[in-house]
Amino acid sequence: MIEVVVTDLCTGCGACVQACPSNVFATEYSGGPAVIARQDDCQTCFLCELHCPVDALYVAPDCDAVLGVTQAEAKASGHLGRFKLLSGWGANPEQYPDAHWRMGAVFERAFALAGVKRP
Repeated sequence: MIEVVVTDLCTGCGACVQACPSNVFATEYSGGPAVIARQDDCQTCFLCELHCPVDALYVAPDCDAVLGVTQAEAKASGHLGRFKLLSGWGANPEQYPDAHWRMGAVFERAFALAGVKRP
């Protein structure tokens, strides 16, 4: 579930607002840091985190509960941008620009890089 927007990293580009299929972020976008308006609607799809060009979002893998992660905790965790890195997002933009429809292959690569064995 989306936990936090790190406001001192957020550039206000709105990429997360546009990428979110559940309209979790405030839709009345003013150009400032993104605002989580409907956290309970988060599907934990990580699309906002993938599309954030400055890694200012932290999505926790728990899709049922809010963990209450603070901005400072998110920054100190080392997880900002990690999902994007492990998934290979943007690794070949000429061949697969914004290829969110290819998430199956992206997740397989992330599992392999993380050394996770699939059932």
